[in-house]
Formats: sequence, structure tokens, C-alpha cells
Amino acid sequence: MNNKELIEIWYHDMWNKWNKEVMSQILDPNITFRGSLGNEKMGYDGLSAYMDLIRNAFPDFHNQIELIITEGGKSFIKLRYSGTHEGEIFGLKPTNRKIEYYGCAVFSFNGRKISDVWVLGDVYGLLKQIE
Repeated sequence: MNNKELIEIWYHDMWNKWNKEVMSQILDPNITFRGSLGNEKMGYDGLSAYMDLIRNAFPDFHNQIELIITEGGKSFIKLRYSGTHEGEIFGLKPTNRKIEYYGCAVFSFNGRKISDVWVLGDVYGLLKQIE
């Protein structure tokens, strides 16, 4: 698989379908992940815990890839996120409001696996929708 295919599986299968079984296929076992919520996670277990946090707050969370730019062993992705606020996050009780905000991510690769992901989402824009 090339970098673009790995990223598409990351978003379409792993995140949009909550399919953690693909982790071993696309991720380096020592993956590092820095999410928009300020959390840094390592390995499959750390990333899985972050996914659970997001899924509990937004069970229908969806990632829409707007743009992928790849150069060498790095890729930049522009994203649109959407979902419904159905669980507590940031200390805020569920509002059942629909949310939509934008973000970007930078992926690094080790061979044919994703080794590092750094995500920056518009958390301020998200908070304005659920406060």
C-alpha cells in the first residue's frame, strides 16, 4: 500500500467505521499520536483509548478527507469532521447538537506503516457548537 491508501484506510475504516482490527495492517506498533484534545498516545492501546474517548462523545463521528498532499515520507491532510454530541467531553454534558469543524493532520511513515500522526482540529470552533 502507498501512503495515500494507508491514510484512506486510517480514516474510512479505522475512524469512520471504528474498525480497530486494521491497526496492525496499517500502523507501526510503536505509533505516536497527538490529537487535537492535547493528548499524546503511543501504540495500539493508547490510540484505541483515544478513539474510545471520541466515540463516546460523538458516536457518529465522521472524517471527510478534503485534501492529501504527500512528499517523501510525510503527508498533509485537510479534513472536515462531523457528528452528534451524545456523550460528555471537555467536562460538557451531551447536547445532542450536530457538530462540524475543520482540521488538518500530518502523517509520518516507517516503511509501509503509519508511524506518527499529529492532528490539529479547530477545537475552539467545536466548543462553540456544544457549549
